[in-house]
Amino acid sequence: MISTTDDELTPATGLPDPALLEAAGNLLRALAAPLRIAIVLQLQDTPRRVHELVDAVGVPQPLVSQHLRVLRAAGVVAAQRSGREMVYRLVDHHLAHIVADAVAHAGEDHP
Repeated sequence: MISTTDDELTPATGLPDPALLEAAGNLLRALAAPLRIAIVLQLQDTPRRVHELVDAVGVPQPLVSQHLRVLRAAGVVAAQRSGREMVYRLVDHHLAHIVADAVAHAGEDHP
């Protein structure tokens, strides 16, 4: 979620600074794939190893790893090595709320 202070608003429009809007757009693009949404939902309560994510989302490990790279590059997830495995966690739980709200909205009836 983008929270802004008065210092971050563009005076003429009352909108956030264009750079902040660009960053928000990049974040939303990183979250725009159904598999990445599923991964974020899996990480909302607890960090997980790659093999746990593979089992949970039901796709091959290389595909999960590819999507984790996108999420990592966008600053959505962080990884920490645990022995021979990587453990992934959400960087910010606001992201889980954004995704959960989008999924809930998609499931609602809209005229």
